[in-house]
Amino acid sequence: AQHGGFGGAPKFPHALDLSLLIDLSRHTPNAARTEAVANTLDKMARGGIYDHVGGGFARYSVDERWLVPHFEKMLYDNALLASVYADAYRLWGRPADARVVRETLDYVLRKMTDAGGGFYSTEDADSEGVEGKFYVWSQAEIERVLGSERAARFGVCYGVTAEGNFEHHNILFLPQPLSQVAAAHAWPLEELRSELDADLLRLRQERASRVRPGLDDKILLSWNALMISALVRGYRAVGDARYLQAAGRAVDFLRSELRQENGRMWHTWRQGVPSLGAYLDDYACLIDALAELFQVDSRPELLEWGVELAEQLLAHFRDPAGGFFFTADDHESLIARSKDLADSSVPSGTAMAASGLLTLGRLTGRESFVAAAQEALVSASGAMATAPQASAQALRVLWRFLQPSQELVLIGGQPASEFDQLRQTLLAEFRPQAVTLAIASADQAQRLASLCPLLDQRTAVRGQTTLYVCQQWQCQAPLVGATAIHTELQPAGE
Repeated sequence: AQHGGFGGAPKFPHALDLSLLIDLSRHTPNAARTEAVANTLDKMARGGIYDHVGGGFARYSVDERWLVPHFEKMLYDNALLASVYADAYRLWGRPADARVVRETLDYVLRKMTDAGGGFYSTEDADSEGVEGKFYVWSQAEIERVLGSERAARFGVCYGVTAEGNFEHHNILFLPQPLSQVAAAHAWPLEELRSELDADLLRLRQERASRVRPGLDDKILLSWNALMISALVRGYRAVGDARYLQAAGRAVDFLRSELRQENGRMWHTWRQGVPSLGAYLDDYACLIDALAELFQVDSRPELLEWGVELAEQLLAHFRDPAGGFFFTADDHESLIARSKDLADSSVPSGTAMAASGLLTLGRLTGRESFVAAAQEALVSASGAMATAPQASAQALRVLWRFLQPSQELVLIGGQPASEFDQLRQTLLAEFRPQAVTLAIASADQAQRLASLCPLLDQRTAVRGQTTLYVCQQWQCQAPLVGATAIHTELQPAGE
């Protein structure tokens, strides 16, 4: 209740647990749950675990109040947390959450992205052999960069003192919300925010002259897929087309660099050399990412590749008794083929297989994929029942599976500008149980209908943008034009 999060020191973000709570909050609002999640998001984003100068999250906090991080930055943490903040913003509309989304994704695009479009794995905690040296500041350094007057105001906001809070240096954090600081000092809030943004940029430019932490530049398939999903969710939340473009580039990179001649996937790639056959979580996370991306970027090859990968998953990883093994049937011989049923710092392969197959099944109408998702959930049911905090991703998928499916299909009409605006409104809607498609024209929808039967016979009624709202593939009368569609997407009191 005081610092947010789960448990005491050391303290991990538990991104998947937060995502589960946000999903549930959309379906069954609960004031106590909302307060707990919002408090956690605020405390993490204000803490030292968050890099206020450069964006992005460190792995965990060594203390219970998120102040002193283990300074290592992992791709998967930033993918999962960007998704959390993006979904929270889509549900509750708090500007602070959108800021974290932008800064985290911008950090990844700036510092963790290969020239070809894939994403690197890790930035180390150490530089020049000292943990955190790249990230911490003395009060004198900040005064030199910002000048004494600006540095004094900055120090009040970001907890900077002469003695420091970490080995005689300062980890920047926000002890209080800026609104409270501004009120206490009678500083105009928006002017203060603008000044601090300029100060942070100057500090980032100054920090660029330091020796950066070491970079692990290998590209892992599953972690890249998690980041693709995060970019899609970030695009849905804040509408920045760069995130959609980066997700598409990453998919193209994975297809060209990590796909074997026989269509199977590699697990890892570094400096032009792929290696190791892909594991369950690699296939599962990529299927899930392709299904997410197709809903906002309706290139047919995305869905086609997702189906191809799903068929490989079923052919090589499926246990005839139910669920999936972590290794393929032609993997090197092991004493036993294990199953990945519990979340760790990343979601379990079984849960991600269930997620990707469920969404893909609902997009393509292939009941075999939905049935395989159900088998995966059954195989994880023991873990869900006995260890829910190790099963958040499986619980998220189970909840979706148990809801009546919902399908929203937007077909573009004239004027095109109206479709563009309605498309962004639809994509920003947070409905975890729904698949959403926004197709620019009825002709395009018909070309995709053989892949995605949801689109068959979907037209722009009277040439106007039209929304089809369906449940279990049974559709209501189409909603035609901006007024009717806005009423559906933003019902009173939601």
